[in-house]
Amino acid sequence: MAQHPEVRGFFDPATHTVTYLVSDPATGMAAIIDPVLDFDAASARTSTRSIDAVMAAVEAAGLTLALTLETHAHADHLTAAAHLRRATGVSIGIGAHITEVQSTFAPLFGADDVRSDGRVFDHLYGDGDSFALGDLSVQVIHTPGHTPACISYRIGDAVFTGDTLFMPDYGTARTDFPGGDARTLYRSIQRLLALPDDTRVFVGHDYLPPGRTDYRFETTVAQQRAHNIHIGGGVSEEDFVAMRQARDATLGAPQLILPSLQVNIRAGDLPPPDAGGQRYLRLPLNAI
Repeated sequence: MAQHPEVRGFFDPATHTVTYLVSDPATGMAAIIDPVLDFDAASARTSTRSIDAVMAAVEAAGLTLALTLETHAHADHLTAAAHLRRATGVSIGIGAHITEVQSTFAPLFGADDVRSDGRVFDHLYGDGDSFALGDLSVQVIHTPGHTPACISYRIGDAVFTGDTLFMPDYGTARTDFPGGDARTLYRSIQRLLALPDDTRVFVGHDYLPPGRTDYRFETTVAQQRAHNIHIGGGVSEEDFVAMRQARDATLGAPQLILPSLQVNIRAGDLPPPDAGGQRYLRLPLNAI
């Protein structure tokens, strides 16, 4: 019988992001996947309201937080991973190919403090790596295409796909970011769709497509395989690539892409302060 982790999703309406609290019922060991650091773009103020709610749930349930996991370096929200590390001492894990993302974006932001070796993160996971969360086994699946560093976490009968897959009525991730590729995404998704039919799929965002009035972020492999509007029903690789590239050409940049990436390649740390102690985010002009 497959292991059955407890999963609770925390939806952030400002960025449509879902942060997951995943725990082992037997031991109470827990992980937080894709934590959000709140950011008000108009005032350039950060807050910890969203992650504080997750941590309140950890305390209320009597869980022990073991680590923070990132599915990739997000372009739509700032990560609260570094805040969690400072507040609790837990380590941060991400895909090993984060070094490619750092190499691409550190020069864009003049981030001389960022070394493109991933060392700001505590664990760099490769495809097929596994580790324990209490009595649960966590398996890492490299699922590039949206970014070169995207990974999915398979924990018992659940898989956390980040931006690779969305709900069946919304489809799949865009592939027009640096290092993204529609053909690569198609092949990554096929690996996820090869998991057992009853595998629970937890997606990284929900954007409330037309015809639906409630936010959702849990589905199954069987539902994705049969009904995903971009890739379900046996869509061919060529048809998927043509659809994805045409759709991507119509999309604007995510609202928080510039603040997010320069923080997220630092594992959630803000840029270092200047001589006067003030920290600044940079907005490179005409660069994306």
